Formats: sequence, C-alpha cells, structure tokens
Amino acid sequence: MERPLAEGGPSPAGDARIVTRGRRIEAPSVRSLLTTDERPRAAWFTASELIAVRGATLSITASGATRFESIREQAETVFERITVPDSLPNDARPRLFGGFSFYDGTQPPDSPWGGFPTGWFFLPQIQLAETDGGWWLTATATGIDAAEKAERMIRSWASRLDGAVESPLTRPPGVTDRQQTPSRSGWQAQVEAALECVARDELEKVVLAQSLSLTLASELVEPDVLTRLGRTYPDCYRFLLSPPTGGTFFGATPERLVERRGRTVRTEALAGSTGRGDTPAEDEWLAAELLESEKDRHEHDLVVDAISQQLEPLTASMSTGPRSVRRLATVQHLETPISGELETDNHVLSLVDALHPTPAVGGLPPDVALETITESEQFDRGWYAAPVGWFDAAGNGTFAVAIRSALSTGDRATLFAGAGIVADSDPDREWDEVQLKYRPMLDELE
Repeated sequence: MERPLAEGGPSPAGDARIVTRGRRIEAPSVRSLLTTDERPRAAWFTASELIAVRGATLSITASGATRFESIREQAETVFERITVPDSLPNDARPRLFGGFSFYDGTQPPDSPWGGFPTGWFFLPQIQLAETDGGWWLTATATGIDAAEKAERMIRSWASRLDGAVESPLTRPPGVTDRQQTPSRSGWQAQVEAALECVARDELEKVVLAQSLSLTLASELVEPDVLTRLGRTYPDCYRFLLSPPTGGTFFGATPERLVERRGRTVRTEALAGSTGRGDTPAEDEWLAAELLESEKDRHEHDLVVDAISQQLEPLTASMSTGPRSVRRLATVQHLETPISGELETDNHVLSLVDALHPTPAVGGLPPDVALETITESEQFDRGWYAAPVGWFDAAGNGTFAVAIRSALSTGDRATLFAGAGIVADSDPDREWDEVQLKYRPMLDELE
C-alpha cells in the first residue's frame, strides 16, 4: 500500500506516487485563486508568464551553506515520484515555487520573517498558468486515491474559476504611522563608515539597505496590490509568496538573477541609478547624466565583471550586450544583458548558488561586504534581496532578486530598499535614491 503524505508536510519523505491532472480552461480570474484563505500560495507574473498557485501537496526546506544543493537533491526525489499525462504541455506541468533568505544563518528571535525558512519550496495542489495554448489548470495529489483527488480538485476549481466574477480592486489601505531604520543620521554614519573602508581598499562596493515599517489604516489585500503593480510595472518580475504561517512577501522587481532554458542561461547587471524627469527632456537629460556618471559606471562595471566571473566556470561561452538605461516609473538604472551557453546540464539552482548574492545587492569583496552589512544594518533582511522564483523537473527555471519588495502581516507592512556605496558616493544622494526605490510599494499602500 502507498503511504500518503501529509499535505503541506515539511519533507518529501516516503515513496508515495504523486499524480498530476490538467485541463485547459477559459481565461480565468487569477485573483480568485490568490484571494483564497488557503496557504501556501504564490504568484509569478512577468511580461511573458502568468502563474498563480495555492495549497501544497508537499513542501521541502533547507538551511545552512548547502541549502541550494539540498533543495535541488530533495526536488529531484520529488519529481521522480510525479506522473504527468503526455497531453499536458510543458508550461502547464508541475513546478516548485519558493525561494531563499539573503543569509543562510538562523533568524534573530525578534525577526518579522517567522514562517520563512532559509530555503523553502512547495509543490502546489493547484497551478493556474497561461501558456502559448491558452490557460491551463493543473492539480497534484498523493496517496491511495491520488488520481481521484486530483480530478476532484480540477473539477472544483474549474467550476469556481469559470463562475468567478471579477470584483473591483480594493483601495490602497492608507498609512497611519511609519518608522524608518536607520534614521537619516544613522544612515549618514553607516555610509561614512563604509566609505572609510573603501578608502582603505578593504571594500570596492557594499550595498546598504533600509527598512520602512508601516502601520496601515486597514488590512492589506496583497493580490490586489500585485494587480495594480502590473499596471505601472508590467516589465518587472511581480511575485507573491505566502508560506503556511507568517506574513506575505511580495514585490515588483526589475532584476532577474538568472534564467535557465536547456543550456541557455540569461541574466543581467542592474546597478547605478537616478530618478525620472518631470518632462521628456528632463528624463533624457537624467539618463544621459547616468550614462556619463563615473561613479555609476564604476558601480555598474563591478557588477558586470563579478557576474561574468561567477558564471564563467559553468559556461562554454558567454557574451554581454550593450549597456543601456532601464526606465521604470520612478527610477532609471544602468543595465547590461549577460547570456551564455552552459558547459553541462547545470541545474538552475546551481546557477543561483553561484550568483547569490550579486554585487548589486551585496558587494565586493563578497565576504567583507557581507560582514559590513551584518555589522551595519539594524534589521533582518530575511528574504529581501534574495532569490525567489520557480524551477521544474528538467532543472529549468527563473529566479529574480527580491528587491522593490514588502513583507505584510495584516495591518502592518515592512518595505525594503538599498543603495550601492562605492568611492565618491554621497550619503545624502544615496538616501534620496533609497527613497525613490520605496515608491513602487509605497504608492500602492498610501
């Protein structure tokens, strides 16, 4: 007899078969799937992908220095147990969704990140995905009656989504109180201390972050925020992750950590920032100034060189595209695309392991930068600036760097943003840059 797994269990223990069923459906209300009370839930929205998932057939976790490898090994065991109908297209097949914390150590006792392990992924019970062939609803189940359970879930959710009426979006909840960490004077001291390390050649770059804790006037409906973010930031990676317990982590990040399709790997360097202009002419002037800024070009080149060096041992060939300006609603960044062909069939998690943290969110040299961040920052980064995304049975997947993000718990939300400190950085200018980076989340809450 097959041994059924506890739904949402912490480990893929046992050898119970996991059955998959899928059905093509008419264009559904994605928010209807996400606004259910059932946890865990996740969303992954990009310009080319729309995926929403809920419920867990099983979960896997890992911690410590080998957490990327541990998740990969556990996932291989999971995928070996999954049976998938040949009729199910690749984009509708089961994936694991989740991510990692910025650090691999334990959380402080007072951390707001309870419920977010240092590495956590789950196999959804229900997955809704837009593919080239339309919308597909996919279910997974385990146990003696796995096939029947999967069929029942498909029928139930197909009926619910087909009959769902798209309700109006809730209004932003409003902010009644806010607390920034560090204070402006504290930030000045942190940046000046980092600049002294740079002057002594101990550091080339370090990314210092801030947190902004908000008390909201009403409870936040995160799927509605994600929908509104899509109108302003359609080209960003919009994500939402709600583990079985704790808060919800969501954001609209412009930064892809890595994407793997077969042996093709794609990423980009995103570093160096300025604001948007009030007029097209001012916008162009700011972009030109950014492209010519010695400080911003230096910061950007450090990231390009580091990413290239991190990927080189894993690739047979690599190339970088031309540097350009990436325009978002409130900020502009220098961006350089980087792509390559893998030497062997490296899993996407091996690439995540090689790249995290990039100098765009950590610094150089990495060890000294992370030590500086740990000593300077007065809050727990948790999953901020860490890899979030998905991967499949073939080792393909996409991970983004979780910046422009927030952690919400009921009527409270904590926002995160950072700035790269290099030689010639000005504390006041870097403070202003961080405030710009809060705007994507803050505009949807105030």
